Amino acid sequence: MNERPIPAAAQRDAASLEMLRVWIAEKQLHCSLKIGMYRDGLGIDEEVAWGTILADSARHIARALHPEDANAEAAALQKILHGLNQELDAPTSDINGGFV
Repeated sequence: MNERPIPAAAQRDAASLEMLRVWIAEKQLHCSLKIGMYRDGLGIDEEVAWGTILADSARHIARALHPEDANAEAAALQKILHGLNQELDAPTSDINGGFV
């Protein structure tokens, strides 16, 4: 298995928690999600929080693809957004699996 390293801040913070892991395995996408963390009266809308997580992830991906070129980074973010919207509008595969 080829795992990504855990960020130093997450290792230092005893209260850190992992929200999302994604793998490509057996020619499919597999996810592990921390759902329900905002249910306990924190006053945070879980759907909005996941929107923030996904948006921040998209910005990190765009920057990682083009760390030295702000224009290319912005264009990459638009392509990511376009790809996301296309996949939401017309999924290329079914969602399978369950929740533990």
